[in-house]
Amino acid sequence: MKRNWHRPSVLAWLLLAAGLVLFASLGRWQLQRAVAKEQLLATYAASEHAPPRPFATLSQTPLVDENPRVSVRGHYLPERSYWLDEQPHAGQFGVMAIEVFEPEGDTRRLLVNRGWVAWSHAQGTAPKIPSLPTGEVELHGVYAPPPGGGLRVGGDALQEQKRWPKLTLYVDTAQMAVDIGADLYPRLLLLDADASSGFVREWKPEIMPPERHRGYALQWFSFAIAALVIFFVLHWRRPAPSDSE
Repeated sequence: MKRNWHRPSVLAWLLLAAGLVLFASLGRWQLQRAVAKEQLLATYAASEHAPPRPFATLSQTPLVDENPRVSVRGHYLPERSYWLDEQPHAGQFGVMAIEVFEPEGDTRRLLVNRGWVAWSHAQGTAPKIPSLPTGEVELHGVYAPPPGGGLRVGGDALQEQKRWPKLTLYVDTAQMAVDIGADLYPRLLLLDADASSGFVREWKPEIMPPERHRGYALQWFSFAIAALVIFFVLHWRRPAPSDSE
């Protein structure tokens, strides 16, 4: 039997239009997010190989979309350090060694991420953290925002720990400033890669990869196509049989 076009109601047209606008907007937004993430990753990669800039010239300047490579002189505070726990790498879990650094001629402290080491949490063991350099040193690395971390439940766990180094699931510069009793810069220094350091230093932002955003965009655009197909299937149908038939 021949199919006929059944004129859609105004409500059906409105629902179709709203669905198409919504799905298309969400797909376009995901594509924009993918481009932004690619730009961020490219900027981050470029920073790792850029000439270092003096930290003192940047320390008082708000940084938004920039992760500059810097150089800074000063010394570590060996009695204050943190282990950022549950950090994955190459199928293993371990810790990031976060140290407190005092820049030369500065009253504020700087958190320094020395890198990753494996740790199995076996009872009675501790991460094998290479010893800190003593005296004045010059550090080079990327000055970047703190990484994301685990759930923040149960209040400030740092205050409950009495021995150093302290174990934490996230980097909260405000909490750590209270913990060490000194002002902290809001970002961390991610030290340059060094095969002899004893650490793994593969820095990249903890973000959703661009490929996943594109996958989500494809899903939203598929929903828009599906809505069109369903709309036409519902309104291009065989006529209802008559009583005589």
